[in-house]
Amino acid sequence: MDRTDRLILEALQRDARIPMRDLAELVGAAPSTCSERVRRLEARGLITGFHAAVDFNALGRAVEAMVFVQVRPLSRQLIDQFHADALAMTEVIAIFGLAGGDDFLLHVGVRDVPALHAFLVDSLSNRREIVQFRSSIVYRHDHKKALEDLTPTDG
Repeated sequence: MDRTDRLILEALQRDARIPMRDLAELVGAAPSTCSERVRRLEARGLITGFHAAVDFNALGRAVEAMVFVQVRPLSRQLIDQFHADALAMTEVIAIFGLAGGDDFLLHVGVRDVPALHAFLVDSLSNRREIVQFRSSIVYRHDHKKALEDLTPTDG
């Protein structure tokens, strides 16, 4: 990945809807060259998609929580099934598979605290494979819109 590719990725992270003409001007390349580079970055898996950022509060999900989950017995089949089931739950925004004491971290978005309680009781506590879970309400949720350093690391 060269300097031009990094500039393209930086610009697309800030605004994925930037017109190709403007992107090309920004990175100092012809629009056709820039378009081809974007296609190659997608083909190489560096660009995995273009997404709209949404406001959870505006969608009626004013309360966010992080829910740590332990499942047992640990088996690939059980882990894969729980992962798929959790992703299908409308309250789940994201799921992370973990190493260590917890097996999963669920990022949950719901209307209010009673809805969070209902999710925990109705969707999680009655699942036989879950041996323990704990939740933390999110007071603030920020994330980087763009990675500053796009230099690949060796490893």
